[in-house]
Amino acid sequence: MLVSTMNDVPGHRVVRVFGEVAGLTVRSRGLGSNLAAGFRSLGGGEITEYTQLLYQSRHEAIMRMCQHAMSFGANGILAMRFDCNEIANTMSEVAAYGTAVLLEPADKA
Repeated sequence: MLVSTMNDVPGHRVVRVFGEVAGLTVRSRGLGSNLAAGFRSLGGGEITEYTQLLYQSRHEAIMRMCQHAMSFGANGILAMRFDCNEIANTMSEVAAYGTAVLLEPADKA
């Protein structure tokens, strides 16, 4: 599955547009990581527990978006974007979305 933040892919042409696809995950920060992050925030700097949580969330959202696209028969997603929100001050929502398409090499006749 080719995923691009661009509106096109050099060397390829869009044969069919399936429409918008999305992948979503909601994660809660565990008590242990909240405590560790709380202590770490006192000294300043990166909170690695939350960084790792968000990387994992983004990866999961992308994988779910790709599965959604494949269910239509797509082999590419264009104009992919992320959206992140906080829910009830305890959970993080991460959404990946884009346009599912069928791509083929531009030189194919």
